[in-house]
Amino acid sequence: MKVILIVDDDVTIGNMLEEALNDEGYKALRAYSGTEALMVLEKEKPDLILLDLMLPGLSGEELLPKLSGIPVIVVSAKTDIDNKVKLLYEGASDYITKPFVISELMARIAVQLRLSSVKENASAAEEKVISKNGVSLDMELLTASINESEIALTRTEAAILAILMQNPGRPLSRSTILDRISESTPDCTERSLKQHISNIRKKLQAADGIDHIEAIYGIGFKYI
Repeated sequence: MKVILIVDDDVTIGNMLEEALNDEGYKALRAYSGTEALMVLEKEKPDLILLDLMLPGLSGEELLPKLSGIPVIVVSAKTDIDNKVKLLYEGASDYITKPFVISELMARIAVQLRLSSVKENASAAEEKVISKNGVSLDMELLTASINESEIALTRTEAAILAILMQNPGRPLSRSTILDRISESTPDCTERSLKQHISNIRKKLQAADGIDHIEAIYGIGFKYI
């Protein structure tokens, strides 16, 4: 299920967007200010963000540069064409003005998610070997290497480690990890995830004495 973060302090519009997204099969997250959005992003990595500009505290314009790597559709009452062009150059994927037709917004969301999926698949095809903090992971051979020591991994272990290594220093929730690996390893469950990560930690630590994965209480796990 694709996850979409709604960043808008207007409760009525936010509720309408959340209902529409749920009807389309998306999971909606909510943030009512730019600062709150950053707090949400510390725990979750949504597939797309709907961003209002006139937010309390940290404005949408100030928040946008901090949202790299995630498609952003600006949803704003500001209609100035120069402002639209500026935000598109600064990283917004699309811009729709309020009031809008919900079917048009849903279509724009579908397009951005499709483009993002194409980019991710192309990137995954190119990135067969991931190297971070002294560990190299070969997704084709299902092996990790540390100091020339080769460590055999199961397919599920390799998929989990890849997600963590691709987000170094970022805490990932259990649900995020499971959602990201669901297509390649559908057998992994929330109950078995903890055991898989424990196995990965032991294998890596046996090679260099370093615990490369930190458990974050109440959230999930982080690669360090």
